Amino acid sequence: MKFIKIIKIFFVAAAVLLICLIVFYLINNKFMAKDIRLPAAAGSFYPADRMILAEKIKQYLATASTTESGENVRAIMVPHAGYDYSGPVAAYAYKAITGRKIKTVVIIGSSHTSYFSGAAIDEHDIWRTPLGDVGVDKKMGEKLVKADKDIKFNSTVHDQDHIIEVQLPFLQTVLAEGFKILPIVLGNRQDESYKNLADALSPLLANDDLLVISSDMSHYPAYDDANRIDKKTLELVRGKDIGQLDDYVLKTIGLGVPGEQTLLCGLEAVKTGMELANKLNWQAEILRYANSGDSSLGSKETVVGYGAVIFQLKMGRENSLDQKQKEILLKIARESVEEFVRTGKVKTFKINDERLNRPEGVFVTLNKNRQLRGCIGLIVSAGTPLWQNTRDMAIAAATTDNRFLPVSKDELPDLAYEISVLSLPQEIGDWKKIRLGVDGVIVSRGLNKGIFLPQVATETNWGLEEFLGQLCYQKAGLSPDCYKNDPGVKLEIFTAQVF
Repeated sequence: MKFIKIIKIFFVAAAVLLICLIVFYLINNKFMAKDIRLPAAAGSFYPADRMILAEKIKQYLATASTTESGENVRAIMVPHAGYDYSGPVAAYAYKAITGRKIKTVVIIGSSHTSYFSGAAIDEHDIWRTPLGDVGVDKKMGEKLVKADKDIKFNSTVHDQDHIIEVQLPFLQTVLAEGFKILPIVLGNRQDESYKNLADALSPLLANDDLLVISSDMSHYPAYDDANRIDKKTLELVRGKDIGQLDDYVLKTIGLGVPGEQTLLCGLEAVKTGMELANKLNWQAEILRYANSGDSSLGSKETVVGYGAVIFQLKMGRENSLDQKQKEILLKIARESVEEFVRTGKVKTFKINDERLNRPEGVFVTLNKNRQLRGCIGLIVSAGTPLWQNTRDMAIAAATTDNRFLPVSKDELPDLAYEISVLSLPQEIGDWKKIRLGVDGVIVSRGLNKGIFLPQVATETNWGLEEFLGQLCYQKAGLSPDCYKNDPGVKLEIFTAQVF
């Protein structure tokens, strides 16, 4: 009997324990659910069915076209209306970043549900869409909150707002897996909040981060009025002059255009992007404009406008050297080599040209009878001006290139000089996107490093794989296919003005 009692007690205890575990699991899941921001716009702004949603985005991307290089895109401005209306326009910007491996996507917009001071950062752990879950970069959020008193965590203003959410399915489709997001909304008070947010963001954004600016354009003028007004707005966004944009918005609203309520429903978010573009030297390009009247579902009597804009760090130079500046640098290179070879002295120059006093990397190549006689360069300047780097690299090419004996006095009349002024190197994730004859390439792994100037490809007639294989093997001492299968290898590209 005692044995039976013990058995009964055991089973009762086991049952109680099981019930406790079930209750704990349910409670725990309930608390975990609070950390997930569930879709609020699925089924209204975009399809709630996973397969239908994926197919719709695929069709939009297939129709969109862009020649822009995604590796240098740092920010995009995209609309946030229902996909049937704005999706084809948004696809132009998203196509420009297809395949990118991004660490954090900072998504900003102006709240459509609340009015408040400063900026509100969502603090859920996860945002969910029909295409899956995306984590939130709460560490970056904490840094922003510490950076400015008007930037705060506030998930409430995000709960029912669609402006961030509608961007996620596009991001989940075009970006490589593993990215996080940081959802931020501004509170619509036209004050310094946009500038404070830009100041806080600018030191945090790295090359593998992306800024998404969520904004529609005109609400709700007639079709022709929207086309006229919005195209001028886009030009002002491209020009990055925030004062002019503010003036144009106020002036246009003051004209009383029938139906026009706002030129940019994400005005403060757009201004944040423009402020960052000015701080970080991004250039804006307009990819696409349309409005709801262009959709088969829309009316042309009252429309909403949509624009797709990218902000990118240009590989080329906004202010190229003119012919006179090139001649000055060639003169400096020749005279410096001749002076040093003949006397052992470094010649001094007085250069007042602002462009030639910028700190920039440069390579100087010496040829004799169309054969290489020396080549030395500096990839990134350590603060010294371009003209001085040209002088020093010319002397180094003539005297310290370990592949050749130092240039002699007798050789001086036979030397030809070639100068390559370099843009800042930018890391590239996909070697297949390297442009032969346009991009110079740096390959590195630990202490091993090699560089080829852009003109190497045209001079050798190598294909892309041979070009990279020779770079890895000859210049960096790595395996010829290191650029394909070695995760420790970093590839960087740059452009050059060669003369």
